[in-house]
Amino acid sequence: MKSQTKRPANPKLVLLNKPYGVLSQFTGEEGDQTLKPFIPHNDVYPAGRLDKDSEGLLLLTNDGVYQARLANPKYKVWKTYWVQVEGDPSEEQLEQLRNGVELNDGMTRPAEAFVMPEPMNLWPRNPPVRERKSVPDSWLCLKIREGKNRQVRRMTAHVGLPTLRLIRAAVGPFQLKTMQPGEWRSEPPVW
Repeated sequence: MKSQTKRPANPKLVLLNKPYGVLSQFTGEEGDQTLKPFIPHNDVYPAGRLDKDSEGLLLLTNDGVYQARLANPKYKVWKTYWVQVEGDPSEEQLEQLRNGVELNDGMTRPAEAFVMPEPMNLWPRNPPVRERKSVPDSWLCLKIREGKNRQVRRMTAHVGLPTLRLIRAAVGPFQLKTMQPGEWRSEPPVW
């Protein structure tokens, strides 16, 4: 007989535009920037992670079952990233990303990958992304259904397109939209 996990009477889902340099947790070492100053709720927890040097959509919930459904790769929830890369992507490089690449911890699942214009209403990053006059940079939209550690950065590096800036724009049906860094909003959980 399966054990029943108690679901909260009032499930919450909080969407945060996590700023660059902030950890995806509420506590850290002295000097670390955490989620604590950005989220007024004390009963929600991140559903998945977003690296300290990545920006964008982070979902938080008070429902452990829902948290697992959003974060666990077995549920294959699409995650959409806007990726500024060094270089001008070739069709061959994009096809490698689409087919999956062999990383040191295994093959990635097939992804959606295409060149896109710089996102509209993009906020400046602090510190700014380094610019090299002799090397162009481009923006990619990359959609994956798993979440290996630093996966997007490792995928783009593997095909010769180092990541300069990484912004998660969507998780499943939830989108960043016009939220600025540090802004949050509540939405009803989609069961």
